[in-house]
Amino acid sequence: KKSETLDNSKERKKKSIKALKNELNQIRTGRASASLFDRVRVEYYGDRCPLNQVATVQIPEARMVVINPYDKSLIKEIEKAILAADLGLNPSNDGKVIRISIPPLTADRRKELCKQAKNTAENSRVSIRNIRRDGNDELKKQQKDSLITEDELKVSEDKLQKSTDSFIAEINKIFEEKEKEIMEG
Repeated sequence: KKSETLDNSKERKKKSIKALKNELNQIRTGRASASLFDRVRVEYYGDRCPLNQVATVQIPEARMVVINPYDKSLIKEIEKAILAADLGLNPSNDGKVIRISIPPLTADRRKELCKQAKNTAENSRVSIRNIRRDGNDELKKQQKDSLITEDELKVSEDKLQKSTDSFIAEINKIFEEKEKEIMEG
């Protein structure tokens, strides 16, 4: 029972880390990245499809994105979707492909993006601590219901804390890498 609680906590923490990485991938750095377009939805025969289902997204150089629609008639819809996604990018097309030049970030914009990344990381840390609290509550309930001994409770709480510390350290590392990436741009 107690190992089930610890395993459950660990799985939830892993999901928090995955969510953090996805969230940070959405934050634009000065470099081109296909993940910037993960949230772009294109109107396609009455449906809103992810961009990567209606076109290929290529990065031929550090500050250039080329989007090649599978169906050339979608070019205007894709441009509209990119503008609607509010990424601060200006697409242009030649009738066959859409090219997007990634402008370098200003110092102020870099600071803003770092602040955004920091808030995202802090939300993840809070999430990890909430998972620890839930796990501790569950363990205390098991001890109260005489499913585990007081010693087992102590050992399990220690394991939960060590796990929490390692996940928080991972969040800090991920954030530091993203901050470095934003500042280098």
